[in-house]
Amino acid sequence: MPETIAEQLARFTTGADYDTLPPEAVQESKRLLLDAMGCALGAVEEPKGRIGIEYGRLTGGTAGDATIIGTDDRVSIFGASFANGELINALDFDAVLPPGHVSPYVLPTTMAMGESRASSGREVLAAVALSHEMSYRFYKAMDYLRDVQNDSMDLSPVIGYSVTVFGGAAAAGKLAGQSTETLANTLGIAAAIAPVNSMRPWIEHAPSATIKYLLAGTLTQASLTAVHMAGLGHRGDLRILDDAEVGFRRFIGTRRWEPDNITDGLGTDWRFLAEQSYKPYPHCRILHAPLHALTEIVETNDLKPEEIDAIRCWGEAAVMHPLWQSRIVERPHDAQFDIAHGLAVGAHHVVPGKAWHAPELVFSESVLGLMDKVSFAPHPDYFAELSAHPSARPTKIEVDARGATFTAERRFPKGSPSPDPATRMTDDELVAKFRVNAQGVLSESRMDEVVESVFALDSVDDFGAVMRLLSPDVAH
Repeated sequence: MPETIAEQLARFTTGADYDTLPPEAVQESKRLLLDAMGCALGAVEEPKGRIGIEYGRLTGGTAGDATIIGTDDRVSIFGASFANGELINALDFDAVLPPGHVSPYVLPTTMAMGESRASSGREVLAAVALSHEMSYRFYKAMDYLRDVQNDSMDLSPVIGYSVTVFGGAAAAGKLAGQSTETLANTLGIAAAIAPVNSMRPWIEHAPSATIKYLLAGTLTQASLTAVHMAGLGHRGDLRILDDAEVGFRRFIGTRRWEPDNITDGLGTDWRFLAEQSYKPYPHCRILHAPLHALTEIVETNDLKPEEIDAIRCWGEAAVMHPLWQSRIVERPHDAQFDIAHGLAVGAHHVVPGKAWHAPELVFSESVLGLMDKVSFAPHPDYFAELSAHPSARPTKIEVDARGATFTAERRFPKGSPSPDPATRMTDDELVAKFRVNAQGVLSESRMDEVVESVFALDSVDDFGAVMRLLSPDVAH
């Protein structure tokens, strides 16, 4: 009998060892870990981050062996995974990979299990790579957030990031030492208990729910539940991914189902590397090309916010929905997605980081006043450019100030792999971002230790020693 998709994925998981990874996947896994750690550190005082920490404590107890980032707490892997998922995603500063966000859903289980099991750095790097590869492949089999149909957006009625449950479960199951047979059951169970894809109403309703497109903590705990249920002897449905009529494809709500994209070249072609992106701004990714262009204008010309009479933006055609267009900013969370507000903040010469979400900036008269001077429209070349390259986000910004009009354009956003090498965030740029996020939580010397440890993870015997470096060492 042919192997089911779950069985093929389980075999891929057990075979994805450090020695089988291409060097690019090893390096990208280190970059992903450092970026996520920094995003979590930056969010320890944010409302969403604080709630995640409190719930992690509530569900994780006080005598565990997994670290809640940015705290002195050691809790269960369930509590740490919940808290760290919420922390990583709180600022909307975390890395982006189709289906949209992956790291806050799969890295917390990897971190917690790796720390709890005293896994080696090499074992953790393999788990990071496979978790992102698996999540990316599932997305390529399902409905896209940006589906171009006849020069228009065909937004599916059901979209979301629930498929990351497979990457999170696979990574945790591998670090737990599960056999191929047990891992297949883990993945079958993960499919059955995956959170629903509830992103579409979040896009259409403003102000938006602060749990965002999917509560990261819930997804991480679903992944760990699948691992433990299989480990304790539960049997998963091994055909749940193959049966398109009543299986995962049907109940998760996707119209497209191309399972060959999940299994083709599995274990030999590491495809997530081609689209792994990082965020230079703590704002929804849709605004990163406009923010980069705007930053060029205001910094090159030293424009002050009060000098600006108008900001006109032409950008993504996929964002003509209330989430991005409502201009309702009641909490700092809302500012992460509002286009007009984001551009207004971007004109204020504030270093991108948690400072962008400080209430004194978000609700300042300067930002709110400039927000009223912002206009947005779809870029006329959007569909053609997106069809030509998945990272393309054609953008044009015009700023009226001092009796003149200043213009800047971008084809690809900073942080994405593209034909333009300058768009890729270098290791040095990611380290600088980490340092901004870690300020006020870690000392400079501790930051140095974390950076050095992550980039030398190949030689680390106990990953837990790295996680424990993320406890605060500066006075608040």
